[in-house]
Amino acid sequence: MTKKRLYLILTLGLIAGYSWLAYNLWQQHAVNSKPVCFFKRTTGIPCPSCGNTRSVLAITSGDFYDAVLINPLGYVIAAILIIFPFWLLYDVTLRKETLYRSYLQFEKALGKKTVAILLIVLILLNWIWNIQKGL
Repeated sequence: MTKKRLYLILTLGLIAGYSWLAYNLWQQHAVNSKPVCFFKRTTGIPCPSCGNTRSVLAITSGDFYDAVLINPLGYVIAAILIIFPFWLLYDVTLRKETLYRSYLQFEKALGKKTVAILLIVLILLNWIWNIQKGL
């Protein structure tokens, strides 16, 4: 993937993420309803990322323990939403490639069997936990 394409995808993803977060913060105050993902509505079981929105919302309100219980992946999403806009701005403003180089290193690491298997196992464990707790 080219640097330009990566930065465009990240920018659009961050805009979508912040828009979704703002919408859910507004919904949380307007109506006390919990969003249900398409996968859960279709199959009746939660997906591996079910609860991420509620986890990030818990983080924004300072309920850090609840955020972990809802879905620990929410912390990954929150970190991305906090760090990546500044990182993108840094690279674009100063014409650097630090984020792009880090992406290439991450992509290379994912190509290693042990790293890929570890991440898959962690996602599967999170999914089992989501199903177990009836998310």
